Amino acid sequence: MQTKSKSLMILIAGPYRSGTGDDPAKMAENLAAMEAVALPLFRAGHVPVVGEWFALPLVKLAGSQQVGDEPFNEIFHPIAERILDHCDAVLRVGGPSQGADLMVSVAQELGLQIFHHLAEIPAVA
Repeated sequence: MQTKSKSLMILIAGPYRSGTGDDPAKMAENLAAMEAVALPLFRAGHVPVVGEWFALPLVKLAGSQQVGDEPFNEIFHPIAERILDHCDAVLRVGGPSQGADLMVSVAQELGLQIFHHLAEIPAVA
């Protein structure tokens, strides 16, 4: 990572449900893959954000019984879109994902920076 002076709030967007068949263990692996990127971002001086950190507790509080039910769909992507209003950038990680691609699209509409590799993100001086 290059050196830069401003800390960025960066949404990490990657697959959560995609390719899992909604298997909880596979979704947990996808979440862990996104979270693995969070620590290097933090150590580079940035504020990493994973939408699932916000969505999953709210989904549970809303009474969701399974992934994809009404309470899940009410919250899961909309909370990430709201988070983007407070972010400076998106880091798109992992494989195919309609949800992650949606976050990139929303971020582009908001004029946010889009990164595809950690090495592209400047470190804070």
